[in-house]
Amino acid sequence: MRAALIHGAHRLGLGEVATPTAGPGEVRVKVAYVGICGSDLSYYRKGAVGSFEVREPLIPGHEVSGTIDEDPSGTLAVGTPVTIHPATPGTCLPGLEQRPNIWPGSRYLGSAMTMPHSQGAMSEYVVVRADQVRPVPAGLSLRDAVLAEPLGVGLHAVTISGDLAGRTVLVSGAGPIGLLAAGAAVAKGAREVWVSDVLPAALERARALGVTGTVDVSETPLPTEAYDVVIEAAGVPSAISGALNAAVRGGTVVQVGLIAGGTHPIDLSPIAARELVYRGSFRFLDEISDAVAMLHAQPSLSQVITHEFALDDVVAAFDCASDSARSAKVVVRLA
Repeated sequence: MRAALIHGAHRLGLGEVATPTAGPGEVRVKVAYVGICGSDLSYYRKGAVGSFEVREPLIPGHEVSGTIDEDPSGTLAVGTPVTIHPATPGTCLPGLEQRPNIWPGSRYLGSAMTMPHSQGAMSEYVVVRADQVRPVPAGLSLRDAVLAEPLGVGLHAVTISGDLAGRTVLVSGAGPIGLLAAGAAVAKGAREVWVSDVLPAALERARALGVTGTVDVSETPLPTEAYDVVIEAAGVPSAISGALNAAVRGGTVVQVGLIAGGTHPIDLSPIAARELVYRGSFRFLDEISDAVAMLHAQPSLSQVITHEFALDDVVAAFDCASDSARSAKVVVRLA
């Protein structure tokens, strides 16, 4: 079967790999769409995500939709539309029984963290555990269903934030995760949802989702003590400082944007001075199931997809996804 393969920094192309077969407890999915995530882009541009270097050809992709092609158990009919929870939990630690997303040794589709690598889904077929698939309801297209994984990430951050009903929310960063988190906050009943970024095109996309307003922080600083909840999705030191300063006294700031390792100048004084709750948010638990339902109920969220490419044009797809002024979510079509 054909697959996209990353061999190192800026070494991306198509290749032939063996077609997998589903074993006991597994299903084979005929892949329809795969979204390009920030980690996929890092493997493409740098040949690594942090310290996880590409050491063998890596199939990228963990945002997936497709149809059941093979199910040895007979539970799911061939042709059933599905999306995939891309995680394989690692080792459970005492006190973290209900938080498998942060167990050590967890594996994720399309990751070079382990050797052999955890191959991703940007291929004609992918085999996963049967418990990883989530059926897609009638009326939700496979193209839109590919957003379930990134929306799950945004929903997890929203869940950690607490009940948003009647509260003012700021989402810092209008990339795909930030946009989907903002859309989720609107759907969860926040009184106001604001989005900040430095790119006018990104803020325009946020406004299309029905947020209360936007702030171009390249021109106007965020207001001080203005938001009950701040979801920081940019992962940039200056944005984190601004997000902390924008939270009200006793407010909550959730860090979902991943910041590069090392030392960074971030003003942490508001955390102590205002007794802020500062929480991390990593991937998700099972919010992907809620994400499928939300995508079905809120069709406007599909606007986060700005570009679609065929697998033959995978390099152009990754180059487009690398330009955040041009694109939000870029998807690759396989079927």
